[in-house]
Amino acid sequence: MQIDFHLNPEQFQNKLTRFFSLSAQKIHMIETEWDPSKGTPVYTSGGKYTTRGWTEWTQGFQFGSALLQYDATGEEEFLESGRRDTLEKMAPHLTHTGVHDHGFNNVSTYGNLWRLMNEGRIPENPWERHFYELALKTSGAVQAARWSSTSNGFGFICSFNGPHSLFVDTIRSLRALALSHKLGHVLMGEQDKPISLLERLIHHARNTARYNVYYGTGRDAYDERGRTVHEAIFNMRDGQFRCPSTQQGYSPFSTWTRGLAWAITGFAEEIEFLDSLSHEALDPFGGKNNLIDEFLETAYATADYYIEHTPLDGIPYWDCGAPGLVHLGDYCQQKAEPFNKYEPVDSSAAAIAAQGLIRLGHYLATQGKDGARYFQAGLTIAQTLLEEPYLSVSPQHQGLLLHSVYHRPNGWDTIPAGQTVPCGESSLWGDYHVRELAVLLWRLATQKPYPVFFQ
Repeated sequence: MQIDFHLNPEQFQNKLTRFFSLSAQKIHMIETEWDPSKGTPVYTSGGKYTTRGWTEWTQGFQFGSALLQYDATGEEEFLESGRRDTLEKMAPHLTHTGVHDHGFNNVSTYGNLWRLMNEGRIPENPWERHFYELALKTSGAVQAARWSSTSNGFGFICSFNGPHSLFVDTIRSLRALALSHKLGHVLMGEQDKPISLLERLIHHARNTARYNVYYGTGRDAYDERGRTVHEAIFNMRDGQFRCPSTQQGYSPFSTWTRGLAWAITGFAEEIEFLDSLSHEALDPFGGKNNLIDEFLETAYATADYYIEHTPLDGIPYWDCGAPGLVHLGDYCQQKAEPFNKYEPVDSSAAAIAAQGLIRLGHYLATQGKDGARYFQAGLTIAQTLLEEPYLSVSPQHQGLLLHSVYHRPNGWDTIPAGQTVPCGESSLWGDYHVRELAVLLWRLATQKPYPVFFQ
């Protein structure tokens, strides 16, 4: 991609004002038009949200979007709807033992409410605070209990695919464990054994860095620095790693770009979290400085790969190895083309990655290091996403961020008439994460407190 080093957050204020006006319209449309009996909205077809039963991993994004809208604009109606829906509908997600998505669902709802109270954005109420904190403690412990051990002495939170399956996505759901630990909670095991949530967070992150991310060290014939794999497969009899795999990417030996984006943002946020802890808390894991350096290596590698394998405007195609890309020529030396004939772009990957790049660059700057490459790359992506053809301006379209892709291999995404690949549609995670990105930019542009999930 072509990084614009002249951008600064203050230049985004007019774009963000327009963005949040459109965002409010989209939230209202879904609230008034969606039938809750159908389940959770997941992605749009013909501009209208529909559902897709796989796992219920997007409901937190629906209600969390209203809370982000309140965060940016102070409009009380969005606080009230987000708070009401969290109270009435999110409880089953707290004790859901079958998914790896607790950070997505519960940090986006209970976590945002807790953060807003900590920031003084909503009134202090002891019982309300206790309610959010109990929810977050529960969510982190339930997430951590979904555990598979590995032969290297670590382990991982297994995906809904089964105990053998380590998804790269889950690196961002580690926020649930981080908050539960931050609130002083532990997971209680057999014989009343307390299990450290911080330890499980670090062990999962280390295995993700080891098995889902490549470093150009010759691990296999397709080992390119920064490349990610969606799924790592383990033999559950002995905990040995067996092979890379994928559910939503093109192949185990190509890079599904939304998985890459999860890694960029997940590791950037966990570095911020670990940096907030004491040296004593991290001494059992090799020391604070060593641990952060370890995860910085992963953050650098994945961020560099994204920058080097993405079109000029920062919007990636859905997989870097997608077979149709050969027909697009040197696509990294052009702007992404969402209406091309061969392969879809994935704007949701861009929205997720942009936040991670900004956070990585910001963290490096706080440490006296040069993070401009990453910070400015995030701003460059944001500049593209906040304009057409990615920003949805049609009052008839329920989505906010256009040209998002859910599951290309399964053929779940709508291909409009006259097109040959999916385009023009939105996803709830894409809409939520572009709102998260916009809140981050708004805070930076207006010199408001820098938002982190754990304070």
